[in-house]
Amino acid sequence: MPKTSPHTFIDLFAGIGGFRLGFESAGCRCVWASEWNKFAQETYQANFGDMPAGDIRKVSSDQIPRHEILTAGFPCQPFSISGVSKRKSLNMPVGFDDETQGTLFFEIKRIIKDKRPKAFLLENVKHLQTHDKGRTFKVIVKSLSDDLGYSVHYKVIDAALVVPQHRERIFIVGFDNGRQFNLDPYMFPEIPDLQPKLRDILERSVDKKYTLTDHLWQYLQDYADKHRKAGHGFGYGIANRDGVTRTLSARYHKDGSEILIPQKGKNPRRLTPRECARLLGFPDTFKIPVSDTQAYHQFGNAVSPKIVEYLAVSIVKYLDRLTAK
Repeated sequence: MPKTSPHTFIDLFAGIGGFRLGFESAGCRCVWASEWNKFAQETYQANFGDMPAGDIRKVSSDQIPRHEILTAGFPCQPFSISGVSKRKSLNMPVGFDDETQGTLFFEIKRIIKDKRPKAFLLENVKHLQTHDKGRTFKVIVKSLSDDLGYSVHYKVIDAALVVPQHRERIFIVGFDNGRQFNLDPYMFPEIPDLQPKLRDILERSVDKKYTLTDHLWQYLQDYADKHRKAGHGFGYGIANRDGVTRTLSARYHKDGSEILIPQKGKNPRRLTPRECARLLGFPDTFKIPVSDTQAYHQFGNAVSPKIVEYLAVSIVKYLDRLTAK
């Protein structure tokens, strides 16, 4: 994709930098990052040369530089509806500081309120929309639109359009209403279906340590058979080399059961950490300085930088239209 103007952004709940890779590919410049996990910090620093700040709850807004775009792949915590009800019963005020108080989303809300970025891009699992019968998502959208004054747009996108992995995530885009000047509403970009195939990201030579032991392979087969007889759908997944895989999860290090690679005359094997990186669209230049266990956990929690790049380009184009208006 062509480089665009150097808009600045911050990288909250940064993980290993999937958002940063996507926005930098769109020509943007990261001015600050935050990530509490020490192993993710290690990977982030190895790749970007920056050590992210730690626990965002301990960072005041004054410590965060001005920026145009806020990005965050935030954890989904339950919001305390009962807490709100209690405050109402005591005739205590309910609003910005109550419905999301105590959640990590509140930290995003706090920073947006204090720093007023022109735009934001948030990401979460697609089930955020239905969590707590839809109440959680309703609180989030209301907080961003009614409380903070941003136009809010959201869409579930499957990374399988550009990488060989089904990975459906909800992306929430917002623009400061005070800066829009009656422009046409933001539209999510059309992401082309590149029809990616698993075989294109597999390594040619793989260490035998990634092949399942006889004991583990037998266990997975017995486990699947047990649940199949009980009418459940639990079980391992043998990946199709000419297709796309299931979603890589943070628990992949345990047994690799959701994505197993078939091998002729051998037990199936796990993906290697490098293959996991490729499965998300991380470049081969991306350094993996941590153990396999930590790498699996990190990539299982990561966002696809390729999807982020498409969204980043569309956000930048929209902001450029605002500036030109």
